[in-house]
Amino acid sequence: MDQVTALELTAALTLAAARPRARRALLDAVSASADLATADLLRAWESAEPAEDPGETARTLSAALAQQAAHRPELARELRHWITATLSPAPARAGNSIDGSARIQGTAIQAHGIHGDVHIHPAPAAPAVPRGFDVPRQLLPVPDHFTDRVRELADLDQRAADSPGAPVIAVISGPAGVGKTTLARRWLLGLADAFPDGQLYADLRGHSEGGPARPGELLGQFLRALGQERVPADLGEQAALWRSATAGSRIAVLLDNALSAAQVRPLLPGGARALTAVTSRGRLSGLGMDGATFHPLDVLGTGDAVELLRRRIGADRVTREPEAALAVAEACAGLPLAVCVAAARVASRPRQPLAAMAGALGGGAGGALDVLRVEGEYAVRGALDASYRLLSPELARGYRRLGLAPVPLIGVEAAAAACALRTREADQLLDELAEVNLLEDLGPDPRTGSGRYRFHDLVRAHAGQLAATHEGPTGSGAAVRRVVDFYLYAATEAEALLTPSHRILPRRYDRRPAPPPPFADARGALDWLDIERAHLMAALRTAAEHGWHDTAWMLADAMWPLFLRLRPYELWVEAHEIGLTAARRAGDREAESQMLTSGGAGLRNAGRPDEAVGWFGQALEVARERVAAAREQPPGPGGPDVLTAARRAEAQALHGLGQSHRLAGRLAEALRCFRLALPLREAIGYTRGAALTRICLGDVALAAGNPEEALPELAAARAALVSEDDPYDAARALAFLGQAALRCAGDDATAVESAKTRLTEALGEFEATGSVHWQGRVLEMLGEAAEERGETERARAWYDRALARYRSVSAPDVRRLEDRLSGLGPGGLG
Repeated sequence: MDQVTALELTAALTLAAARPRARRALLDAVSASADLATADLLRAWESAEPAEDPGETARTLSAALAQQAAHRPELARELRHWITATLSPAPARAGNSIDGSARIQGTAIQAHGIHGDVHIHPAPAAPAVPRGFDVPRQLLPVPDHFTDRVRELADLDQRAADSPGAPVIAVISGPAGVGKTTLARRWLLGLADAFPDGQLYADLRGHSEGGPARPGELLGQFLRALGQERVPADLGEQAALWRSATAGSRIAVLLDNALSAAQVRPLLPGGARALTAVTSRGRLSGLGMDGATFHPLDVLGTGDAVELLRRRIGADRVTREPEAALAVAEACAGLPLAVCVAAARVASRPRQPLAAMAGALGGGAGGALDVLRVEGEYAVRGALDASYRLLSPELARGYRRLGLAPVPLIGVEAAAAACALRTREADQLLDELAEVNLLEDLGPDPRTGSGRYRFHDLVRAHAGQLAATHEGPTGSGAAVRRVVDFYLYAATEAEALLTPSHRILPRRYDRRPAPPPPFADARGALDWLDIERAHLMAALRTAAEHGWHDTAWMLADAMWPLFLRLRPYELWVEAHEIGLTAARRAGDREAESQMLTSGGAGLRNAGRPDEAVGWFGQALEVARERVAAAREQPPGPGGPDVLTAARRAEAQALHGLGQSHRLAGRLAEALRCFRLALPLREAIGYTRGAALTRICLGDVALAAGNPEEALPELAAARAALVSEDDPYDAARALAFLGQAALRCAGDDATAVESAKTRLTEALGEFEATGSVHWQGRVLEMLGEAAEERGETERARAWYDRALARYRSVSAPDVRRLEDRLSGLGPGGLG
């Protein structure tokens, strides 16, 4: 049964206000299932005169019925039947019929007679959905103990109802622990049917110790959730792509724990029918310029706090000790978080009197509670202190150390590292802390199946304060270092599986984690890197902040397959900026060289070739200094290897310089750099690197209009890469080889078909390696060949297939190819 929402109930009640039979039908259908207060509302609404505006009564009734229906299937069933009957159009007085066989496309009207004007409006085009796209449903379910908030839900529903055809932005603000996120989730989940294109969630970490989330990081998450695999590096381009991807979509977004309007604004979707809920401890009045409405959330009333306690621990215990229940509710200052923490402790000790918790909390009224209702933190601290005192020593130590973990979500492996436990022990620790409401269990990750947990900000702060007291600076620093070392270890293991040729520098650990890593194969390693990218960056930043310079640059280096395969350009550049600073502070020239070349590649791929030239130029200077120093070393063990490593770095810098100049259109400079890099790579026996440089030489020759010069370079590159068992780059060489052969073929039909065969073989190899972008490029090459020979329809067919590949990975290529298709003349886009 679909969830019944207050919004659709309000619409049905509005229609039924003028239909006595519909009003009576609702009363007959649900009065037996509703609670007393709601039944009274029903009777008041039903007995109102049809001419009266039900107004506030209808909205309050809608919210109350929707809240109860969420937990009572029989009531939801009756409401669904009534809504369907009420909102269904009345039967027409005269019917239409079509005899015989008919096929109708587009807008059609069949009528006995028409009086007045007829206006036909085409339906809006559905947004293009990338192939393989799953509609995101990222909101967590609402806890069963959700209490009250009827008025607030009604206000939010009214806000949505008052803005048909316009984007809705609702800011829910209030003190920490007041239940902003739970209310927002409850509201949006109730509107799920109204947003078929998805519901997205992002934690903006506005009050996290690690600092607020960057808009670019969150935009990347959103765009990938909508099927965009290639995300631009520039924040402005990301925001533009996000608005384009959501234009025309019926999508809901929850931006949780925001710090400022400036942090929120780039994340607002572009659709006129989109809904955005923002939660924040601040009012965020700046969003009023964007059309936002503001919904401050107050603490629960004492009665509602007691009701929440009753739902958590059972009605019988509250009934037996009503005064103690009231004392607990008052001590928690109406903060749902504090009530839930206290209730979790009471529920875990069924034989302990409720009065014991009331005494531990020091409940009562007075001046202190006036402060609590504004700030809220002392109420939570009191509840947390009471819960902490009841933990076993082992559980208390784990709680403190987990509060130090420098990552927003905690998995079992990171927990094991923080607490110096075995994985099995850490899993049990997490489960027990979730049982007493000190951690939130987010359930398993859909891709890895691993459990995920998180602290509320105030609970994390509480655990961290206890750690500072009980663990001391040395113990606290060791716990943080173990977590950072875990991420370095796991990323290094992923690097070994995905890009084994990249790792040429050693790894050093303060305390090396025990194997195995949290994945078993290359696919799992890439998934892990993707899921953990924010945590890897948090670990990298933490290492830099603590002055663990070697660890910082090693982490940046170990994340290479994440950057190469998934292309998070903003993180790529940031990681290497941090890594470069760390390498220089560590005085490690080899690491400095590696950071400059890998970071330069990030800048180049992010579309910043001139900045990349600067980085590669610095890398070349460092490498040549290392070459000179290595040549001066006396012969001995390790001497030749040092020289080889330095010359390899020199060749890498030259190769990167050539690629950057090629991207900027400076073909002569690119050619000079590649011709210097090639003999260096061949001299040190770096066969794969030499082949990659030959591909670049072939590409430059093609760009310069000299395909005959490209052929021998590309043929040699293809042979070498096949022998090196590098299928992806071997396919790249074959694609360029096919393109060069086509341009050399002229009118020779046999040569043309041979070249096309090479391209179709390359296409098959890219399909085998899963490289969607290169599939598009090869299909576009085939289209270019057909277009050059005047085969317009065949070119259009190839371009259509290329466009289908590009849609999921590259918005700029989509726009470019759409322009090219438009230039083919009549026929339009496929």
